[in-house]
Amino acid sequence: MQRRLGLVAAIAFLVGPVLAWLRLVPALLGFAIMGLGGLFALGVAVAALVRLVRGRGLTAGGAAAIVVSVVFVFLASRSAGVPRINDYTTDPGDPPVFVHALALPANVGRNMDYPAPFAAEQRRCCADLHSIHLAVPAPDAFARARAVAEAMPRWTVIATDQPAGVIEVVAESALFGFQDDVVIRLRPDGPAGTRIDVRSKSRDGKGDLGTNAARIRAYSAALQRTDGAPRP
Repeated sequence: MQRRLGLVAAIAFLVGPVLAWLRLVPALLGFAIMGLGGLFALGVAVAALVRLVRGRGLTAGGAAAIVVSVVFVFLASRSAGVPRINDYTTDPGDPPVFVHALALPANVGRNMDYPAPFAAEQRRCCADLHSIHLAVPAPDAFARARAVAEAMPRWTVIATDQPAGVIEVVAESALFGFQDDVVIRLRPDGPAGTRIDVRSKSRDGKGDLGTNAARIRAYSAALQRTDGAPRP
């Protein structure tokens, strides 16, 4: 029985991401299958270790469950210390606002406002997220911001409004295919500079394992490389 249970848990742990990667099931379902497989494997692994300590040997299913449990615990440990929020921005005091994303079928009826309590959580964990400053006028900065957004892996620009200084994007995760919404806002900063703020919001889950913050950091770094004199 342990052999079968261990193999079932291992298969579920692997099949969930594969099904989501092939886009055969929704991202959240694929993630849930993997999570359940990991939890199930953890229970089987404990039983397998007890069996091993008692000198009754280790079945193939028990060994598979132990391997999966190690991977599962490692992945889970990566979220340690990450707040359970799924909306990050470079300007918590005045976050960019989604406009075009509101009309997307997946967002109809959703509250796309930035939750006020998230600001304190974000400041505690991600003080490095701050506005991007480019030493170029707004029109040039807009062209750069759009070009960098279009070059980001798995980003799809869905709307641009240069007069309003807004770019909106849908970003997709590589493995599960989770889709998140991103808005980029540009404002004049001095006589010949531009301030750029970014906001990235998940559509699923209450936490994001740091994905949105990492996405903003990657975009910020790529955009600042286009500026000859970036300022902190």
